[in-house]
Amino acid sequence: MAKAKDDFDRYLERQLTDPEFRACWQADEAEFAARRAIIEARMESDMTQAQLAEASGIDQRVISRIETGNANPTVRTLGKLAQGFGKKLEIRFV
Repeated sequence: MAKAKDDFDRYLERQLTDPEFRACWQADEAEFAARRAIIEARMESDMTQAQLAEASGIDQRVISRIETGNANPTVRTLGKLAQGFGKKLEIRFV
């Protein structure tokens, strides 16, 4: 997992040098960050989407759509996912 994250970080850093890509990324950065946090938490918990679905009460198809960017989760859904991971949802402005 760490190698994949490092590879992604390097790729993103290169892409962000393109002004058009940077503008698109910044416009949707919060959505990307939430999606990435869900995927990383699921992988760190060593859970499949099906296992997370069972633990959180969120349908596996919904989890898949969230992770692929085809759905925008509500705060309530994010909270249920956090509970499924055995974690607490924390939202911060930095």
